Amino acid sequence: MKRVGTQTITFDNPPTILETSSIVGPKESQGPLAKYFDQCLDDEFWGEKTWEKAESKIIKENVNSVIAKSGIASTDIDFCFAGDLLNQCISSSFGLREINIPFFGIFGACSTFVESMCLASVFIESGGASNALCATSSHFCSAEKQFRFPLELGNQRPPSSQWTVTGSGAVILTFSGTGPYITCITPGKIVDMGIKDANNMGAAMAPAALDTLITHFRDTGRKPSYYDAIITGDLGYIGKEILTELAETKGYNIKNNYEDCGVLIFDKENQDTHSGGSGCACIGTVFSGYYFKQLKEKKLNKILLIATGALMNSTSSQQGESIPGIAHAIAIEN
Repeated sequence: MKRVGTQTITFDNPPTILETSSIVGPKESQGPLAKYFDQCLDDEFWGEKTWEKAESKIIKENVNSVIAKSGIASTDIDFCFAGDLLNQCISSSFGLREINIPFFGIFGACSTFVESMCLASVFIESGGASNALCATSSHFCSAEKQFRFPLELGNQRPPSSQWTVTGSGAVILTFSGTGPYITCITPGKIVDMGIKDANNMGAAMAPAALDTLITHFRDTGRKPSYYDAIITGDLGYIGKEILTELAETKGYNIKNNYEDCGVLIFDKENQDTHSGGSGCACIGTVFSGYYFKQLKEKKLNKILLIATGALMNSTSSQQGESIPGIAHAIAIEN
């Protein structure tokens, strides 16, 4: 393991992504990627009394699923890195309180999924762990209640708004395996361009994605063409367009191989999701469900996964604060 450039860490013995699992809600089950998810729910409550309890159940069942698929006993998993969007990460801590694995509760807003894999990779490469579990979740209804307006109010959603993905993504990383491998990570810096509109997450997060993207290329000496796909987490249609244009002004053309999970997960025209998907589970489910299969089948061999997050909450918005953005990147290669 060594540091290159200003922010990137490369791995001499890169961790393998052994297995993934994904669960999604009803709206995601009607989207274009439905066939790639492990489980599709037809009820946002999933038999629970509240949306928050449903979200905890989703991450709990998804973690059980990825452990079962991996063939590794839970007692052989050294650490769990998990987080979500709710205050004090209650979805993760309540949902996973019975797994009996040393637990790191982390928060990076919608960047949490890749943040968890960054931290787990360092643990594995350093010899601190042999196997690590990474998981995250989000829920449209619980997120709307916490960050914007309770659904009961029936507030109109502006065109720039995004639909928080209901679901969970989970991966197990291991010190030995045949790939796909996490070959390097580029943790991001907080970038705040003064955006205050909580209904325009794409504009708030795109500058952070740009900063991490450019840093990764400068640190590694790579160009956009090195990757089969460059994938952001949940910039949506607006944020994707902003990032593409900003990257071009810096001399990086990513138009040919760039995609965003928030654009992929829903059918914009038929599902009325405005600017696309968002939430911790957006990149979590799209990677765990769709992109991991593309890597395993060698349809893609080199991808740069960049998870973006808006580091705000309801209190900061009510106090007139701007929305800081963050983006973490990992290179995954066969």
